[in-house]
Amino acid sequence: MNGRVIEGTDPDGALEVRAGRHTVTVHRPDKVLFPDLGLSKADLAGYYRRIALFMLPQLRDRPLMLERHPDGVRGPRFLQKDTPDSYPDWVRRVRLDREGGTVRHVVCEDSATLVFLADQSCLALHRWASRVTRLPWPDRLIFDLDPPEDDFGAVREAARRLGEVLGELNLPSVPMATGSKGLHVVVPLNGHTTFEESKGFAREVAEVVAARHPARLTTSVRKRGRGNRVYLDVQRNGYAQTGVAPWSPRPLPGAPVAVPVSWEQLDDPGVHARTWSLGDVEAILDQAKRNPWADVLTRGRPLGPARRKLPTTR
Repeated sequence: MNGRVIEGTDPDGALEVRAGRHTVTVHRPDKVLFPDLGLSKADLAGYYRRIALFMLPQLRDRPLMLERHPDGVRGPRFLQKDTPDSYPDWVRRVRLDREGGTVRHVVCEDSATLVFLADQSCLALHRWASRVTRLPWPDRLIFDLDPPEDDFGAVREAARRLGEVLGELNLPSVPMATGSKGLHVVVPLNGHTTFEESKGFAREVAEVVAARHPARLTTSVRKRGRGNRVYLDVQRNGYAQTGVAPWSPRPLPGAPVAVPVSWEQLDDPGVHARTWSLGDVEAILDQAKRNPWADVLTRGRPLGPARRKLPTTR
């Protein structure tokens, strides 16, 4: 993989990687994490350091859930919310209440934290839809388009139909190739709606879209009820729920990456959910420099006007 960044090694063979104000030790750097491509922990650290300029604005001030695979994608995984005491002091934490106690989430503020997470074999980062400073009020609305099979054509069509309804409601939206099978369609909010309100609104929108195209789209939570239709999933809009972060790798064969795209790019038959991979970091950086979400996420919209207009779209 191109993109490996190495500052030096210590006597034990660990890498010393300079990232911002910190030097981060990457242990067992030759540990292979993606066997089909031969990509190692050092490769992952190099990617995180190079993509940091574009990824950090999507992560800052948001609690994270970390998807870790210490033995690579073919080994066991675990989802980490609580931050161990062993993490460096400069890794930001936020302590949140949960049933029976509290949990300390990592909050990724700098490139050093990203490189450190590579050392921890973190193969995917999942972020909250709200920020630490305003936890009860999300500033993102997420529609997760999930096909029953690996059929990106159906996902592309579903995204177009969803985008039409959001446009009727004067809500700008942007798509993201998830690196798995589907797309996320993201709507920027102004952060003045509760999770309950935003999730309820998302559910209503999804029901309108599915009602217009009942043979191809569904809001059925039960897989048995979906048949061969694309599922319009709004569950990620609940409190403490997460969605894969833009520019995050996915722990899947081929080392795919979740990548923001433009609506125009969805017209390209060569674009699908796993177009971008850690096997070609330059292609990911080229896409990042295109800034496909330019100007859309800079100003979140209130849901009030759209909620009042929603009945007229039915």
